[in-house]
Amino acid sequence: MPGVGPASPDQVALLGELVERRLLIETGVAGVYGRGGEFEGVRERVADLVTRAGSAEQPEQLRFPPIMPRHDLETVGYLKSFPHLAGSIFAFSGSEAQAAEQYQRASAHEDWSEFQGMTDLVLTPAACYPVYPAIAARGELAPSGVTIDAGGSYVFRHEPSGDPARLQMFHQREIVRIGEPETVQAWRDVWRNRAVELLGEVGLTVELEVASDPFFGRSGRMLAASQREQQLKFEVLTQIAGPTPTAVASFNYHQDHFASAYGLRLSGGGEAHTACLGFGLERITIALFRAHGFETSKWPGEVRNRLWE
Repeated sequence: MPGVGPASPDQVALLGELVERRLLIETGVAGVYGRGGEFEGVRERVADLVTRAGSAEQPEQLRFPPIMPRHDLETVGYLKSFPHLAGSIFAFSGSEAQAAEQYQRASAHEDWSEFQGMTDLVLTPAACYPVYPAIAARGELAPSGVTIDAGGSYVFRHEPSGDPARLQMFHQREIVRIGEPETVQAWRDVWRNRAVELLGEVGLTVELEVASDPFFGRSGRMLAASQREQQLKFEVLTQIAGPTPTAVASFNYHQDHFASAYGLRLSGGGEAHTACLGFGLERITIALFRAHGFETSKWPGEVRNRLWE
């Protein structure tokens, strides 16, 4: 599976420490954890930090659940680019006899998938995805376009791993810009530099790099190369655990991909462009614990002041 390998000793040790201190709670499935109160407190403070950083833009707030219509995932071509990450929702709709047999198999931990059928829902893979059809449904954009604060909802990506910074279900704090191409690109560039400053202010050593998404297959490698060449994606990385730094924030310029899929039109009828930024809240939280220690009361005063201001 692209991007997923065995956990390093450093990652295993960090996960053990997080679990022992009840910051993360094991569920028995790799990459799926509960969160302790102290962990959640820091995660929420990180989300608030991003909110404050973008408050001057006065974005419109929209919130969506961590599920979305399957039709929308199909519309944007997600299964062509990321079939290995998608999560579909299945449900039972059979007879009483089938329900009884399903229960028997499930009770014995045997395969009961034949009794389940695909629903109209999938797990949301990125917090920005529900935004585009919602805005398109309004008709033409205002002359200045729109900035949407999509919040920090749960998203899902099927990447089971022993690395505590690579979760299957995690919070993505996301903001979306829709408008003229030049306006959207400039907004993305301002935010990528702002993110470096923001994370540096809470004591993380970070670097900004051109990046690509984990596209699937041979054609995916070509897409990734093109994405890098055009500098459509940037990531902010920091050292958490393991041999290489981990991306904790990303900044994507989609050009007209989502606009074409949903008919997003500018004021006057031209096609809009879109960009989004996403902060991985759990990754940043784990990075903070790794950098400053596992007791928040002992963190440096300037870090505490910045997060709890």
